[in-house]
Amino acid sequence: LFAVLVALYEEPEKPNSALDFLKHHLGASAPENPEIEALRLEVAEMKEKYDAVLEENKKLKTKV
Repeated sequence: LFAVLVALYEEPEKPNSALDFLKHHLGASAPENPEIEALRLEVAEMKEKYDAVLEENKKLKTKV
């Protein structure tokens, strides 16, 4: 924590939010970008579709 506070003090251009600076340098996640959340939802939907297609493929293979 001390090292991060020193880095904030030595920063030539002070950030608008000291709290965000601390979170960034301590490894805490930044606020979510709406685009990222939309992509996560899309990935989840694609995974569901993929699983459904795999299941359908298994059923069709057993018929052959």
